[in-house]
Amino acid sequence: MRAARLIKMVLLLQSRPVMSAAELAAELEVSERTVTRDAQALSEAGVPVYAERGRAGGYRLIGGYRTRLTGLARNEAEALFLSGLPSALREMGLEDAASAARLKVSAALLPSVRDASASAAQRFHLDAPSWYHEPEPPDVLPAVADAVWDDRLLRARYRKGGGRENGGRENGRDGTEVARELAPYGLVLKAGVWYLCAKAGDDFRVYRIDRFTSVEPADERFERDETFDLPAFWDARAAEFARSLLRTEVTVRVSESGARQLAFTGDRAAAATALSEAPPAGPDGWRTVVLPVESLDVAYSQLLSLGPELEVVAPEELRGRFAEAVERLSDLYR
Repeated sequence: MRAARLIKMVLLLQSRPVMSAAELAAELEVSERTVTRDAQALSEAGVPVYAERGRAGGYRLIGGYRTRLTGLARNEAEALFLSGLPSALREMGLEDAASAARLKVSAALLPSVRDASASAAQRFHLDAPSWYHEPEPPDVLPAVADAVWDDRLLRARYRKGGGRENGGRENGRDGTEVARELAPYGLVLKAGVWYLCAKAGDDFRVYRIDRFTSVEPADERFERDETFDLPAFWDARAAEFARSLLRTEVTVRVSESGARQLAFTGDRAAAATALSEAPPAGPDGWRTVVLPVESLDVAYSQLLSLGPELEVVAPEELRGRFAEAVERLSDLYR
């Protein structure tokens, strides 16, 4: 543990001109007294660490000292490609590996570009979770992530949901648990929710990580299918899932403005297809569109936001609900 900390201290000092004891203590998560002892240990080992006193003082490496300890370990290199997802790294237990990788890369750079990572981090940030959602990473996530990185089979118990998974085929209505032996191919973070793309038998499926009640990495590894494309697989399953939700149709008339807003009320792809298949606008500029929707209740809540830019034609039940809403609004604003 201490050896790793000493290496990290050298890399920190190599990547910056000078660091105070407080800065080093914060980076290394130790006390300033421990920093002093570590600096002394490095000096005794032949690493030219020099301490400067005063307000502008701190620790520095002298004599152009350069360590050769900049080779990336495999897990550090893999984590580096995910460094734009700090919350995801933390939840998968890869935060330390990514930190070490960034330090090694920074130490290998020329002094003139060593601030590139900090400069980029202050200009671009990816916030994966959705609004109004407090992400709670599942307890089993680090173990699942380890199995994914190591191509190791996973024995798991999975709680079935009330229907199809996001792009998967797990059907169940009672929340019962099933045992599965999975070849875990990849992880996906969608709107703050973690999913595992895995091979079960001969089929690739999608599982919500928060529905695993237990996981146990096996000793055996699986032979990865090199033709498997995680982004393409997820896109296809997500699109399939979205289409499976659209179980009914409504007929609406929309103005030119309503047609532009239609894509923002529900499924964007379904709205675009419906508009492309609709007949041309009439003399009044309105178009009649047959729109796939999840249910009449969902259609009511989504389409009502278009206000006077949309008229429901059918079914009559939904048209009646809109007429009632118009009357209630009229009473409120009369």
